[in-house]
Amino acid sequence: MKVKMKIGKLILALLCMHQFVFAQTAKEQVRAVQNFDKNWSFIQEDASGAEQVAFNDSKWRKLDVPHDWSIEGNYDKANPTGRGGGYLPAGIGWYRKSFTLDQSWSKKKVSIQFDGVMGNSEVWINGHQLGKRPFGYISFNYNLTKYLNFGQGKTNVIAVKADNSVQPASRYYAGAGIYRHVRLVATDPTHIAHWGVYIRTPEVSAQKALVKVQTSVVNESAKASQVILETSVIDPSGKTVATSQSKQDIGAGKNIQLNQDLEVANPKLWSADEPVLYQTLTKIKLGNQLLDDQLNTFGIRTFKFEAASGFWLNGKNLKLKGVCLHHDAGALGSAVPLKAWERRFRLLKEVGVNAIRVGHNPMAPDFLELCDQMGFLVMNETFDTWTAIKNNGEKGYNLHFKDWWERDTRDLVLRDRNHPSIVVYSVGNEIRDNLDSPEGFKKYKDLQDLIHELSPGTPVTMALFRPSSSKVYTNGFAQTMDIVGQNYRETELVAFHEAHPETKALGTENGHTLATWLILRDKPYMAGQFLWTGFNYLGEADWPQIANNQGLFDHSGNWNPEGLQRQSWWSNKPVVHIVRKEENAGAGNWVSNWTPTDFDTYDVAKVEVYSNCDEVELFLNDISLGSKTKPKNDSPRAWEVSFEKGTIRAVGKNNGKEVASELHKTAGEPAQIVLEAEQNTISNNWDDVVYLKAKVVDADGVLCPNASKMITFSSSANAEIIAVDNGNIISHEKYKAKNRLSFNGLCQAIIAAKAGSGKIEVKASSAGLKEGSVTLNIK
Repeated sequence: MKVKMKIGKLILALLCMHQFVFAQTAKEQVRAVQNFDKNWSFIQEDASGAEQVAFNDSKWRKLDVPHDWSIEGNYDKANPTGRGGGYLPAGIGWYRKSFTLDQSWSKKKVSIQFDGVMGNSEVWINGHQLGKRPFGYISFNYNLTKYLNFGQGKTNVIAVKADNSVQPASRYYAGAGIYRHVRLVATDPTHIAHWGVYIRTPEVSAQKALVKVQTSVVNESAKASQVILETSVIDPSGKTVATSQSKQDIGAGKNIQLNQDLEVANPKLWSADEPVLYQTLTKIKLGNQLLDDQLNTFGIRTFKFEAASGFWLNGKNLKLKGVCLHHDAGALGSAVPLKAWERRFRLLKEVGVNAIRVGHNPMAPDFLELCDQMGFLVMNETFDTWTAIKNNGEKGYNLHFKDWWERDTRDLVLRDRNHPSIVVYSVGNEIRDNLDSPEGFKKYKDLQDLIHELSPGTPVTMALFRPSSSKVYTNGFAQTMDIVGQNYRETELVAFHEAHPETKALGTENGHTLATWLILRDKPYMAGQFLWTGFNYLGEADWPQIANNQGLFDHSGNWNPEGLQRQSWWSNKPVVHIVRKEENAGAGNWVSNWTPTDFDTYDVAKVEVYSNCDEVELFLNDISLGSKTKPKNDSPRAWEVSFEKGTIRAVGKNNGKEVASELHKTAGEPAQIVLEAEQNTISNNWDDVVYLKAKVVDADGVLCPNASKMITFSSSANAEIIAVDNGNIISHEKYKAKNRLSFNGLCQAIIAAKAGSGKIEVKASSAGLKEGSVTLNIK
C-alpha cells in the first residue's frame, strides 16, 4: 500500500482502514477485523436490567457510534459538570447491540476492542459481565469467546454502561458515551497477542537501517505446537524489502516473545517534513497453514534529546514548535471524525507547528496515526492527575490512580509505541501529589521505569507545576527526570538548566508572549515549547463563557490573533497580517479587520503588523504610512492610524521585492450570505465530514464582522447537518441544530453524507439577506 501520498488521498486511506482495518489483499488476510460501530441502541438514563439479554430496548434511540451524548445537550450553569466540564450535561448512558456470528467463527478467538468509552464503563456479553474500566481515555479489549452463540438465528447481545454522573470529573470537557470506534476481532487460538508487535529502528544511516521487531505469540489452544513467525518489511511503494523467519515451540496456554532483526537498504526516513511510512506484515504459520497475520505501520527515524543542544531528529537539530490539544473538537464534542482532526492539523501546519502535546490524557489511536501521516512529533501524556485533586475539587481519575495507573500506563504504551511521531512520554500534568517526599519520588520513578521497560529509548518527562514552590528544583527530583519539563515560568527552567547544564530542558506548556518565544529561539538547550493551546476547547471557563479562549484558533477553526502572530514567528513562508485595536476601546481585543464597531466614530487605532518579512510598508487608502524594518526581537511593527473608511494594506518585502501582502476593507451593510465548502467531495463514512463556512458580506462581498444574523442551514435528503457552531465562547446555543447566530460575521455547519453517491445541496439563509448555496459530490 502506498503510504506517502497527498493529504486528501492519505485521509481517504485512513478512513478505509477504519472500515476494515489493514485491508491489504483479501485472500492473504486471515485475521478478521470487523467494524462494530453501526446499529446500536441507546438511552440516556440508568436502565435497570439493561445488561440482560431479554431486556426490551425497542424504544431506545437507534444510532451509530462513535457517539457523544453530552454535546447534544443544553448548556446550563446548574449542570454538575461546572466550569471544568463546560456546563454540559452528565449522567449515565446505556448502549446495546444485537448481532449474529457465522458458524465458521466458532473455532476462533473473538474479542471486542473499544478505542474509548467515557467513562467508568462496564461491558456485558449475553448477560455475562466482562469488566470495568474507570479511565475514559484508554483503549481496552475483552475476550468474548466462551460466552458467544454461533450460527444462523443465534443472537448475541452486548451491553455497555457509561457513567460519568459523579461530577465534577474533569477540569475540561470530557464527553460521554462510546465516543470512539469499536471493532470485533477474530483470530486463530494461536495468534499474535493484542498490541503484540513492537518495532524499533535503533540504527539508521543513509545506506541501511536496522529494524528490530519483537512479536508476542499466544497459544490459547489445548495443545503445544511449533510455530513459524514470518515478518516482512514493506516500503512506501508496497514492495517487500526485507523478510525474516523464526521457528519456536509454544506450549498450550503459553505466551512467547520472538525477536527478529531485519535490514532495510537505502531507507527513506520519517520526518516532520517528509513523514515516510513503512509497514511490517507479520504471519504466524503452523507448517504451511497460515494461522494469523497483521500489518503494522512504522517509520524509520532516530531521535535524541541533548542537554546542550536540545532535540535532534535523523541527525538534524530541530526545535519542537508545539501546541497542546484537548480531545474535543468544538461542536462535535469528543466524538471527533478523522476529517475534523485533519482539518485542524492542516491549520496548525500553516502556522508552522511541528509538534503536539496530547493534553492531558491519551488520544484515540487514529489521532496518532494521523500525526504519523502528517508529520507531527508527539508528547504522549498519560494523566492529568495522580491522587491529589486540583482547584475545582474534581472527583475523577484521582479516585482510581492507585489501583489503575499501572494497567492504564501499560495499555497506553503497548498500544502506541510503534508510532514514529511519539518522541517523549509525559506521566502527569501539574501533579499536586507531594513531590517533596519519598512517596512522590516513587510514583514518578514507577511510571518512568514502566515506560522504559515497554518502550526502551523513549524518554519520560512530566509537566512540572511551580517547581520553585514545590522544591523539585532543590530536592533532587528534577534530576531524576529524563527531561525536565515545566509549565510556564520559563525563566525558572532557564535558571535551573544553567545551574545544572547536564539536564535536558523542555517547555511542556507555554503562553503566547514574545518573551516566551525568544527563550525558545535564543536558548540552544531549550528543546521545544508547547503552547497553551492550539485550539480553543470546551470547558475550563467561567460562566457565561463555555470554552477556554487561549488557542491559536477558536473552537470553530477561525484564526485568533495569537495564531496570526505565531505564524510570523514559526512559519517558513513570508507572511503579513494586519491587526488593530480601537484607541477608545481601551484594553479591547485585537481584531483582524478594518470595520469599526461604531461607524460614526473614527478615532485613532493602534495597528500592528505581524510579519517575518525584512520590511513592511503600510498603506491607508493607497497612501503610504511608511515602512518599518524587522526588529531583532521579532516584535510586531506598530503604527497609530486615524480611521478612514476604505482600505488598509500591508506589503512585506525581502531584499526589496514584494513577497507577501494583506488587504482589509471597511464593510458596508450586510447584504448576502456566501457559503463556502472547505472541500467539494465527501464519502459516506463516519470519519468523513465537510466544514461549510457561512459568511455575512456586504454588496461588494466584504465580510461584515459586526453582523449577528440568525443563519438557517438546510440540506438535501442524502446528507445530514451534524453540528453548527460560530466559535463564540459565550454562545449557549445547541450544536445539534440547523441554525446559528453569526459571530464576527461567521458561522459554520458540519455535513455528513447519508448515501453512497450523488450530489448534496446545502443552503444558508437569513431574513433580509440573499441566500447562499453550495454543491458537494459524494464519492
